[in-house]
Amino acid sequence: MARETGELLRLLAELESDQVERKESARAVKDRICQAICAYSNDLPDHGTSGVIFVGATDDGRPAGLTVDEKLLLELADLRDQGRILPPPAMRVSRLEVGDQSVAVIEVAPSPSPPVKFKRQVWIRAGPRRAIATADEERRLAERRRSGDLPFDAREATGSTISDDLDLDLFEREYLPSAVDPEVLAANGRTVEQRLASLRLATTGGVPTNAGILTVGVEPTEFLLGAYVQFLRVEGTDLDAPIIDDRRLTSALPVLLRELDELLRLNIRTSVRIADDLRDSRQPDYPLAALQQLTRNAVLHRTYEGTAAPVRVTWYEDRVEIYSPGGPYGVVTVENFGRPGVTDYRNPVLAEAMGSLGYVQKFGAGLPIARRSLAGNGNPPPEFSPDPAYVGVVVRKAADE
Repeated sequence: MARETGELLRLLAELESDQVERKESARAVKDRICQAICAYSNDLPDHGTSGVIFVGATDDGRPAGLTVDEKLLLELADLRDQGRILPPPAMRVSRLEVGDQSVAVIEVAPSPSPPVKFKRQVWIRAGPRRAIATADEERRLAERRRSGDLPFDAREATGSTISDDLDLDLFEREYLPSAVDPEVLAANGRTVEQRLASLRLATTGGVPTNAGILTVGVEPTEFLLGAYVQFLRVEGTDLDAPIIDDRRLTSALPVLLRELDELLRLNIRTSVRIADDLRDSRQPDYPLAALQQLTRNAVLHRTYEGTAAPVRVTWYEDRVEIYSPGGPYGVVTVENFGRPGVTDYRNPVLAEAMGSLGYVQKFGAGLPIARRSLAGNGNPPPEFSPDPAYVGVVVRKAADE
């Protein structure tokens, strides 16, 4: 994706190009920058090469005198993981030296799985125009997906049909309003099949995708054997201790995540201490926010391909263990696992679905939130054990004071 310095300098000076945008500043125009990132990800003209956004450049291609420091570059890179552009785009942020001044450069690669949305709207660019895509333009983008290059969750679920295997009532009642802008939703001319395809929950040929089965499937485990959460609570510190509760959560994503949250709430115990001034203080043995982030991460980042293993949540007397099938993915390795800013997406369509449903506020923030919540509650730090087959985490109970 990275262009050579000479090519970037040429594009900066070239005033007529539908693959270049210039912004004098990032202030007050971040939404427009996000729209441009979305448009270049969709690559409606099918250039097959990256679009470039120059930040700190005037309309005539000259540096605007903007201070291009590490803080600005991090702010621009963070646009990828804020959860407003879905699925997360492939982009690179760098600094370009132009004489004795600098401009920031955002290079955006075409997505293999369009359409890409910003704030639930599909933005496109053709020539000088940047606008919200029409129904026909969305269809053209959806038809361009390259099935051989698609991640597993965007591929068709072999043997499934929309009418028999997707819960269309759940899709229209709950998922669609959370994933599509109301103005677009109100527009005429889009069938249920087209809406499913636009959201990557079905192919343009009318077959549910694996993400469609996971998100609004009638019986997700019928096609993806490991697509469930196994919850077990025992009365002791070993797996052979007496069982208190044993649940298997097999529903589609919106229902499964609600059920999982409710299980976590029910199993957290809160102690009450009466102080000398007769006021009580309450402390849970585990902070809910930490367990939510860690279990949601397990559902999102696990592998669903070629395994019947579930996400396992085992609640002992002194700890909670969470195990997710599939090791670190992409740029995330065993060595750099958990490092700030290092994140990748095995299941980008599922990430989009969880973001749309409100279970992911900012991509890459789950582990920092969990660590911060545990520290604030008096729990030890989470203990991660990533390996090529599984990612495990142990959360220790807060110590009694």
